[in-house]
Amino acid sequence: MNTMKAVGLTRYLPIDNPQSLVDVVVEKPKATGRDILVKVAAISVNPVDTKVRAPKERVEEVPKILGWDVAGVVEETGPDCSLFRPGDEVFYAGSIARQGGNSEYHLVDERIVGRKPVSLSFVESAALPLTSITAWEALFTRMSISQDPGPNKGKALLIIGAAGGVGSIATQLAKQAGFTVIGTASRPKTVEWVQSMGADYTINHHDPLLPQLEAIGFPSVPYIFCLNALEEHWAGISEAISPQGVVCAIDDPTSPLNLNLLKQKSVTFVWEFMFTRSLFETDDMIEQHLLLNRIADAVDQQKLKTTLAEFLGPISAENLRQAHKLLESNRAVGKIVLEGFV
Repeated sequence: MNTMKAVGLTRYLPIDNPQSLVDVVVEKPKATGRDILVKVAAISVNPVDTKVRAPKERVEEVPKILGWDVAGVVEETGPDCSLFRPGDEVFYAGSIARQGGNSEYHLVDERIVGRKPVSLSFVESAALPLTSITAWEALFTRMSISQDPGPNKGKALLIIGAAGGVGSIATQLAKQAGFTVIGTASRPKTVEWVQSMGADYTINHHDPLLPQLEAIGFPSVPYIFCLNALEEHWAGISEAISPQGVVCAIDDPTSPLNLNLLKQKSVTFVWEFMFTRSLFETDDMIEQHLLLNRIADAVDQQKLKTTLAEFLGPISAENLRQAHKLLESNRAVGKIVLEGFV
């Protein structure tokens, strides 16, 4: 068959509108160059999906397909591929510059694809790629943190928004790297989740940060990873960060940040955007392939666990609208996954 099922959009609408995400039939792509064609088994939903889908005037002539977390099986490979063969089980996040993975088959550059963890199902694996890449790159590439626990002993990392997908992985990676991890959470359910991921302490991001940190013995912290509401937390971050510390963020502030608040402390501020390598096809694109393989190894060695929190059934417009609605409520914990088409 030259067609496939998918969930897409032609208009950018509020999620309560049944036309915001619709079931469609589109042309099945073909693998060329270094692309592999993957038969999609399971997908996960991320805040980036809701940001791309957010209401705007543009109308798409060809349905826009979202979805940047896939676990599946390689169906065919392009002539220039060397990393995978048909039948290989894989997981990956894909590229924001291309069609997403909410479809029966998906085309992706092999350099940003990793082998699926052997010890996990497709559903469990689909929860991991985007958040794992984001957390890994933020900690070990952008913030230049050592993966060796030795230099990090006695140092603290504050994760703002620790109950989400990225925070859940970052907590686990930071603990393995020897850090004392302080995660923020505001509800009993999210506090419990953050603790289950390995955080040593939890504080409430709705209250001033520094007094809470001081109360648990930290007059400042050398590393802060902010995952949401950066503008709201910016003043608190500038108070809590140690002199010569490092702050990393991933969200999209709607107004300029006052970087002068960091000047006297000579603080380093860095962004993490996990699509940078695929978007610009950087020379080191293959680092994401290697990174995902390391994540798979860590999972299979029981050093990392999946952050799957909610399974919503098969991939359909109705179920994906429910997933988007849950994400937009800002009350989601861990990751939301869907499996297969009916």
